[in-house]
Amino acid sequence: MTRTMARERIMAEHGPRTVAVIPARGGSKQVPRKNVQRVGGVPLVERAVRAASSADGIDLVVVSTDDGEIAAIAEAAGARVVRRPAEIAGDTATSESAILHALDALEDDGTPVDVVAFLQATSPFIPSDALAAAVAEVRADRADSVFAAHETYGFLWRDDEQGAAVAVNHDAAHRPRRQDREPHLLETGAFYVFRADGFRESRHRFFGRIRAARVPEWTAIEIDDADQLRIARALAALHDSAPSIPVRAVVTDFDGVHTDNTAIVDADGGERVRVSREDGMGVSLLRRAGIPMLILSTEVNPVVRARADKLRVPVLHGIDDKESALRSWAEQNAVALADIAYLGNDVNDLPAMRIVGWPVAVADAHPLVREEARVVLTRRGGDGAVRELVERVLSS
Repeated sequence: MTRTMARERIMAEHGPRTVAVIPARGGSKQVPRKNVQRVGGVPLVERAVRAASSADGIDLVVVSTDDGEIAAIAEAAGARVVRRPAEIAGDTATSESAILHALDALEDDGTPVDVVAFLQATSPFIPSDALAAAVAEVRADRADSVFAAHETYGFLWRDDEQGAAVAVNHDAAHRPRRQDREPHLLETGAFYVFRADGFRESRHRFFGRIRAARVPEWTAIEIDDADQLRIARALAALHDSAPSIPVRAVVTDFDGVHTDNTAIVDADGGERVRVSREDGMGVSLLRRAGIPMLILSTEVNPVVRARADKLRVPVLHGIDDKESALRSWAEQNAVALADIAYLGNDVNDLPAMRIVGWPVAVADAHPLVREEARVVLTRRGGDGAVRELVERVLSS
């Protein structure tokens, strides 16, 4: 029996299937390990899996990769992994080759595909509602290929052979008002939805009846270099929302988190710090809920231990390698790193924040910490930030 005959038989038995395919290589030149870089505290490949999983009409999410770490992240996020061979995983490999390989692998496994949703992990803000609408267009036979695009009223120019600027989409001698101009559509690269059979035949994502799925302009960023990664992280702090934080344990720094990051030093070198009674009540509520908490601090000052004792919370202080200490504590307490919220404020917290599922920053944290946080709190260190985190944890 040929592959086509087998596909038709299975489709007749089980009906059409819409599969999201996310190609995600391990290599990257401009941004090392790009597909596992975090935006809003979540690896890019996981963000793509979540966007696809949240879109109505998608039956299965598949990640095509040659990389073990990417595979582990994808599977933990609920995707099926198709291992991509080395010959189509290099710098010159096309996304089309990865999709075709994934379709063959799925059908060999008894999973026929009628509609493909191709998502790019380098687009961190894929709108699931627009993706679902694009899937509906293809499944309802109103289009063969749909791509994400946003409207633009920009005046486009190009250089001619002599280096002179030449107008592309307008008459340079006539400058109509925005409301008098027709918008153009700029392809974002975030997602493409198309019929599997048409794709197999054309070997291209655009064929037949092509439509554009309108998406908000702010979602159009595509990460190809370090500057775009920083912009994406800043956008995530504005647009990602996480009113509740579903974790099984909470770990915090001390200075700048439980305190306002200042100290009063007496003549003998002793230090006094300012803390929030509101935070103390929050810790008490967390303890009553049976959720373990740890204070993990680089400082060796006795005030850290004194405050921890007051809160009845275990403390590890004088710790230079916070990542290793956190891994050990998590293992000893049988808590997965993905189920931990770590609250920090400065760059020495970044190694620990990068390994947990919920990296959280106080409102006045260092800019690099805010960039890598999944949640940026509204309260400052020493001014109720711990209480805010606790309330979001308990609300879940």
